[in-house]
Amino acid sequence: MPDLVGKLPSELDQLPDRDTEETAEWAASLDAVTEHAGPHRAAYLMRRTLQHAESAGIPVPHLLESDYVNTIPTAAEPAFDGDLEMESRITAWNRWNAAAMVTRGARFGVGGHIATFASAAWLYETGFNHFFKGKEGDGSGDQIYVQGHASPGIYARAFLDGRLTETDLDHFRQEAGGQGLPSYPHPRRLPWLWEFPTVSMGLGPLSSIYQARFNRYLTNRGIKDTSASHVWAFLGDGEMDEPESTAALALAAREKLDNLTFVINCNLQRLDGPVRANFRVVQELEAQFRGAGWNVVKTLWGSAWDELFALDTTGALVRRLRQVPDAQFQTYAARDVAYIREHFFGSEPALAELAKLLTDAKISECFHTSRGGHEARKVYAAYRAALAHKGAPTVVLAQTVKGYTLGSGFESRNANHQMKKLSGEQFRTMRDLLDLPIPDAKLDDSLVPYGHPGADSPEVRYLQERRAALGGPAPARRVHAVALPQPSEKPFQAVAKGSGKQSVATTMAFVRLMKDLMRDKETGKRWVPIVPDEARTFGMEALFPSAGIYSPLGQTYDPVDRDQIMYYKEAKDGQILNEGITEAGSMADFIAAATSYATHGETMIPFYIFYSMFGWQRTGDQMWQLADQLGKGFIVGATAGRTTLTGEGLQHADGHSHLIASTNPASLNYDPAFAYEVAVIVKEGLRRMYGEPVPGEDQNVFYYLTVYNEPMPQPAMPEGVEEGIVKGLYRFKEGTPAAADAPAIQLLASGTAIHWALEAQELLAADWGVTADVWSATSWSELRRDAMEADAALLRGEEKVPYVTRALAGAPGPVLAVSDWMRQVPDQISQWVEQEYSSLGTDGFGLSDTRDAARRHFGVDARSIVVAALAHLARRGEVKPERIAEARERYGL
Repeated sequence: MPDLVGKLPSELDQLPDRDTEETAEWAASLDAVTEHAGPHRAAYLMRRTLQHAESAGIPVPHLLESDYVNTIPTAAEPAFDGDLEMESRITAWNRWNAAAMVTRGARFGVGGHIATFASAAWLYETGFNHFFKGKEGDGSGDQIYVQGHASPGIYARAFLDGRLTETDLDHFRQEAGGQGLPSYPHPRRLPWLWEFPTVSMGLGPLSSIYQARFNRYLTNRGIKDTSASHVWAFLGDGEMDEPESTAALALAAREKLDNLTFVINCNLQRLDGPVRANFRVVQELEAQFRGAGWNVVKTLWGSAWDELFALDTTGALVRRLRQVPDAQFQTYAARDVAYIREHFFGSEPALAELAKLLTDAKISECFHTSRGGHEARKVYAAYRAALAHKGAPTVVLAQTVKGYTLGSGFESRNANHQMKKLSGEQFRTMRDLLDLPIPDAKLDDSLVPYGHPGADSPEVRYLQERRAALGGPAPARRVHAVALPQPSEKPFQAVAKGSGKQSVATTMAFVRLMKDLMRDKETGKRWVPIVPDEARTFGMEALFPSAGIYSPLGQTYDPVDRDQIMYYKEAKDGQILNEGITEAGSMADFIAAATSYATHGETMIPFYIFYSMFGWQRTGDQMWQLADQLGKGFIVGATAGRTTLTGEGLQHADGHSHLIASTNPASLNYDPAFAYEVAVIVKEGLRRMYGEPVPGEDQNVFYYLTVYNEPMPQPAMPEGVEEGIVKGLYRFKEGTPAAADAPAIQLLASGTAIHWALEAQELLAADWGVTADVWSATSWSELRRDAMEADAALLRGEEKVPYVTRALAGAPGPVLAVSDWMRQVPDQISQWVEQEYSSLGTDGFGLSDTRDAARRHFGVDARSIVVAALAHLARRGEVKPERIAEARERYGL
C-alpha cells in the first residue's frame, strides 16, 4: 500500500484521470503563463476560466470571491428610469432634514444618529422612487426592513411627502406626550408607518428571510397570492457580525427565495471603528453569501473610478484594492492626495506610473467620495439585477462613506456614529455641497431650520407621483381588521370532560385540542403549527399525515416510514413549519405568521411549541420584537417547570421563564394545571386576539402557556370557574374541616404543583388536623397586572380592588404559594394578598434525577409543603412548634 502520509488532498483525488496526457498539457500551460507573464496573469486566467465554466453550466466549484470591483460594469448599466436631477434635489432635502432633526433633538439630550443615513441615502431613495411597491396597489406591496440607525432619513422623507410635520420632527425621541417619533422603527409606537422593528441588530436579517419564506407559504397553501411582494432588508456591514444575521442564509438559498434582497451598506465602519480593520469585510461577506448559495451584486465604486480602471492595463490597481485592509482605506478617505499617492500608488511601479496620469482632483474624488452606493445609476442597476435574478436570493454589497455629505469632521471618522449634532459652520458646508436654498442668516449656531421646497413644488409632486405609480406611500402599515369566527364548542367541550382514569399530560392535552381546532371548517386552515424539530417529543407526529410539513418542493423522496399511519409527510401545501434545531428561526416564523393580519391582510393563528427552557431564555429578544410588531398567537413552553423534565439536568430545567415573560407587557402568561384550564385559556385567547374588538381591550397581545410532560388524571371542569381561570385564580378544592376550631391555611398552586398541593391538603387534614383550601393559580402575572391597574386607578381617584384581593377575601388562615418555578414567580402577587403570605419554589440550578427526588431537593413536594404550612401556622400560634420537628422526622426531612 503506498504511503499516503503528507499527501495533499489533490494528490488523493478519488476521480480517475482518463487522459493524463491532456491533464498534463493543461498544467504545463498554466506553468508557462506563470513563468512568462507572472502569477497574477495565471490567477486571472484561472478565474476567467472558472467564471466561463460556471456561466456555461459546467458543474465546477463556484468562486467564493470576485475582484474588488463592481459586478455590473458601467457599460452594462441599464438606462435610468427617472429624473436624476430631480431625485438628487429630493435626496438633498432628505439629508438636510435628517441631520437637522437629530441636531435639534440634541438640545434635549435625546440623541440620534446622523452618519448612517448620510451614507445610505441613495440606497433608500432609489428604492422609494423606482422599486418599493406600496400597499394601495395590487397585492400586499413590498416588505421593507429599514436599518434602525437610518430612521431619521425615513422620517425626513415622510416630512417631504407631507406625512409628517415640523412638530412631528421636533418630537423625535420625545414620545411621552403622545405625539413623538420613536427612535427606531417601532410599529407599536408608530403603527401607521413602521411595519418591522429592526433594532436589536441582527433580528432584521433573520426576520426578513423568514418573512420571504412565509410569503411563499401563504401562496403555496392557497391563503393569498404573494408572488408580487418582494422583501427588502437594509443592513449594516457591522450588523452582519450578529449570529442571527447569517443564521438562515442557507435556508433562503435552499428554498430559492428570489423574492428577497439584502442591501448591505458597506461603509466599513461599525459603532466604535472599522468593521474589519485588518481585513476586507466586502470580500468576506461576498464569500459568505456565495458559499451559502446567494447571488451577489457588488456596487463598490462610483463612476469617477472608470478612468482609473480603464488605465489599469496590468491589473495592478485591482490587485492593490484587494490588498488594502478596510481600516487603511478609511484612512485614505480622510487623508490628503499626497498621502494617497505615496501609500496607495507608491506600493508598486505600475501603480506609480498610473498615478502620474491622474490629477489630484481625480484622486481626491475617487478616494474621498466616489462610491457605488452614492450614485443612483449604480444602485438602480444593482436593484434591477437583483429583481431579474431567479432561483436564489440576492445580496447587494454597496460601498459607501459613513457620514457622506456631513463634512470632513464626520466622513469616515471612527467616532462619527456617536456624533449627534452639527454646528452652524458644518451646516453651511453641507448646504453648499447639497446646493440648497437656505440663507446664511439661518445658519448661525442657534436652531437650524428644516427645509422644504413647498407642498406643490416640482420635487414633492415628483416624489408623490413616483409613489402613486408604485402603489402608495412606503413604508406604511395597514390593518384591515376582520374578526375571525369563533370555532365550534365541540373541541373545548371534549377537553372539559376530563380524561377519566387515563393519565394525560397537559402538553398532550394541548396538542389534541390544536388538532381538533385545525379541523374547524372556518378557521382550521389559518392555524400555523411551528415546532423546532421536537414534534415527536410533544406528541405532534399525529399531525404529520393530516396537516403535512411545509416544503416548497413537496416530498421528492420515498419516506422510510411511508407504510406507517403517522408517517413523515412533507407537502408543498403543508401546514406545519418544522424548522429543524433553530428556536430563533422558529420565532421568526412565528412573528411573520403573527403579523400577517397587517402585512398581508390575512389573519393567521400561529402556535409555537418548544422546550420551555429554550424560549424566553434563548430568544427573548425576539419576544420583544414580536410585541413591538403587534403580533398575535400562542407561544407554548412545553416540558415546563424545573422538576418535571427528569434526567435532563441543569440547562434543560426551566424554573424562570414565567419570570422573564412577566416583564413583557404584551405577553399574557398562564401556567395551567389541568387540561380544561388549557381549553378555557385558548378559547379566551381566540376571542381576545381574533374576535370582535372590545372597547378598552388591547387585541395586540400574545399568550404564553406552559404545559407539562407529566401524565396525570385530568378532572372534568367544575362549574363556574371560567372567570377565575382567565383572571388567574380560583378555588379548586375546599378543605374538609377536621374540627370546628381547626387551624386553616390557603394553598395556592400553579401548573403541575397543584398535585403536590392536593396531596399536602390530604396529609394536613389526616395527620395534623389542619384544614387547607387548594387554589389553582393559572396566572401569577395576570393577577399582578390586574392589581397594578387597580393601583393606577387609585392614583386617578378611582376605587378599584384587585381581583386577587377580592378572590381571597375572608379566606381563613395564611396563604402559602407553591409552583415549579422560582419563588419570585408566585411572589409577584404578595403585596395584594391581605393574609400573611409565604411561598415555596425551585430556586437554584436544575439537576438530573427523578421527579420525586428533584422536588424533595427543592423542598416543593407534598411533605415539604406540609412542613412549611405547619411552620407558618406555628408562627401564628395556631400549631405547637414541636409539631414541626415531628413532621420533619415523620417525612424524612
